[in-house]
Amino acid sequence: MTLAGFQGRAENLARAAAVALGISLPFAVAVDGALLALALACWLAADRYRERFAQLRRHPVALMALGFVALLAVGLAYGEHSRKDALHYFGKYADLAALGVFVTLFGDPAWRRRALLALAAGLAVLVWLSYLVKLGVVPPNPWIRGTPEYPVVVKLSLTHGVLVAFGAFLFAVLGLQAARGPVRTVWFALSAAAVANVLFVVPGRTGYVVLAALALYLGYAWRRLVGLALFALGGAMVVGVGVAVSSTLQNRLAETVREVREWEPGVATQTAIGYRLEFYYNTLGIIRDRPLVGVGTGGFPQAYEKQIAGTAMAPSRNPHNEYLHLMAQLGIPGLVALAALFWIPWRLAPRLPARSEGVLARGLVLTIAVGCLFNSLLLDHTEGLLFAWGLGVLFGGLESRGQDR
Repeated sequence: MTLAGFQGRAENLARAAAVALGISLPFAVAVDGALLALALACWLAADRYRERFAQLRRHPVALMALGFVALLAVGLAYGEHSRKDALHYFGKYADLAALGVFVTLFGDPAWRRRALLALAAGLAVLVWLSYLVKLGVVPPNPWIRGTPEYPVVVKLSLTHGVLVAFGAFLFAVLGLQAARGPVRTVWFALSAAAVANVLFVVPGRTGYVVLAALALYLGYAWRRLVGLALFALGGAMVVGVGVAVSSTLQNRLAETVREVREWEPGVATQTAIGYRLEFYYNTLGIIRDRPLVGVGTGGFPQAYEKQIAGTAMAPSRNPHNEYLHLMAQLGIPGLVALAALFWIPWRLAPRLPARSEGVLARGLVLTIAVGCLFNSLLLDHTEGLLFAWGLGVLFGGLESRGQDR
């Protein structure tokens, strides 16, 4: 085999490993790590550094992701964090740097299509396994953590809800893209099953909000204001029927209202919503004391302990809000960097070659940006890697862009 032939095979193997990540993301962290390592090793073996670095230098989405990770690296140099916490938090966020690898692998639209179908397949299996767990068809086993009362598969309900909400959006976009016929029907049926799973099967308030945001955006992307109005009306009807017939949805909404009313600033709480409000309140105190540079990457746990010293409030390792978390760690630059991480791909999405890719890119940004209001999603492996992988796949075609839409 010639050197050029070896390098070509290495690059295709890197692409195949990156595509396979789409299937593994909803399920196995260990498999994700192995596939990511394989993709990176093959990417390096393909030995096209000069061309790739030239591509990265002119790719605004990749540069923003790399700059975001670099800012977190700067945050390692100051603050009162322990070395263990600093490296742990930085390592979690460092998955975003993989976006730079993915954009160089997915210039070919055929490979982008394979990757999106791989993710769709993984999410479809996730949805149907959840239903099988709910029905008791899948018995308890070491591979499935769910039960009929808590029908997740391998991820906790928060991550499950985010994944399935985005899955509903992905299936709907693929359905709108498909020609009329059985294929389109299958995609729409999968989307409906995913919507029902979020609303009625696996409880998760973040999933509700993300699903609502994606539905409204899809309506707008489909038919602008008319589509927005139709989807808003349809969503209101679904929620109304759901509240009327689903005890799960009724209980979650009633519980949310009750927990918000019961929370008092500075008073220890014992409820899920109360904890979040408590985290937000105390984190704002940390930000008030260090607004310009924050407490450093990984410095949040120690800063939070100091903030609640002498109270009965529980410690926390993150405030369950990525905007507050980054601002607490890196100050105003952290908040600006996070906003840019979302704004740049949102702004550039209409320049992608296929309109459906632009819609999916904005849907992914919306999923993570909305989810980050209630959770530190970029700190979580699955959501952070989904964001890096999804944008890397979709923005691999940025250079062959068409006209703005």
